[in-house]
Amino acid sequence: MPGTTNNQAFSQLIGNSPALEAVIRTAQIAAAADVHILIEGDTGTGKELIAKAIQESGVRIDKPFVILNCAALPNELTESLLFGHEKGAFTGATERKDGYVQRAHQGTLFLDEIGELPLTLQAKLLRFLENGECQRVGSHELEIVNVRVIAATHRNLLTMIDESLFRQDLFYRLSVVTIRMPSLKERRKDITKLSQYFLKQAAVRNNNQPTSFNSNTLSVLKNYRWPGNIRELKNVCEYVSAMTPGENIDSRNLPMELRLVSGNSSTGFILPEGGIDMEALEVDFINQALEQTDGNKSKAARLLGLSRDAFLYRLKKHDL
Repeated sequence: MPGTTNNQAFSQLIGNSPALEAVIRTAQIAAAADVHILIEGDTGTGKELIAKAIQESGVRIDKPFVILNCAALPNELTESLLFGHEKGAFTGATERKDGYVQRAHQGTLFLDEIGELPLTLQAKLLRFLENGECQRVGSHELEIVNVRVIAATHRNLLTMIDESLFRQDLFYRLSVVTIRMPSLKERRKDITKLSQYFLKQAAVRNNNQPTSFNSNTLSVLKNYRWPGNIRELKNVCEYVSAMTPGENIDSRNLPMELRLVSGNSSTGFILPEGGIDMEALEVDFINQALEQTDGNKSKAARLLGLSRDAFLYRLKKHDL
């Protein structure tokens, strides 16, 4: 029914961090509205996954979902692959063939890495988005195709517009709704659930005994910066499942790059990108130490690794 969504489609997005929940709420509204969507986010954040969820929860649920990676298109065949061609349109065109646009008729066309689409094709894609018209290579006739477009990119399209690498009018036509997928370091709360899910998947796929991370290892995972995002976490889970099946995984069993990062920090604490309030943090630690020791200042000082005099100085400094 138009205007409603199948929220079950979003259950494949694992986690309950505020950043992910905000994305899902926006995507559910956009799915019901049946408008073009631009999904932004770093590589490996799940842009294709959210696009599929939108398709499966919207009014086009039983229609085609066609995926095209714009970065993988050969330059000489880009227009033909996108809009189709007539027989004899070029050398090797032995028959009339549909493009990705025609194959997605009545459904959704997911244009991954839209920032890689050549400028010449951007103009033709804009015309298609404006009125549904497209023209096969080698044809003089226009076709009307009904397609919802969801585009995705890891690039900053506004910067590309300033550099004349991306059309501003196409950007606004695509971004009726913009969804920004959060990086994994913005979703640290979800790492436990995600790793459990990927470990279980890997065990089933490899016919192994289930593997789990111990608390120390989870701490390492939550402190890692995850440049490859969720895709990188999935690969780590595949690795440990294959190398140490059925075991409780210690940080020593992690891939080398994670072990090196964990070894570079003696505390396991990584400064958040937004910074911290050092004074507020110190006051909080002092209060926690006093609470745990029932107000015993000598014991509280030992918990914090301070001499009694240094601890008393801090009490006076913060008027505690």
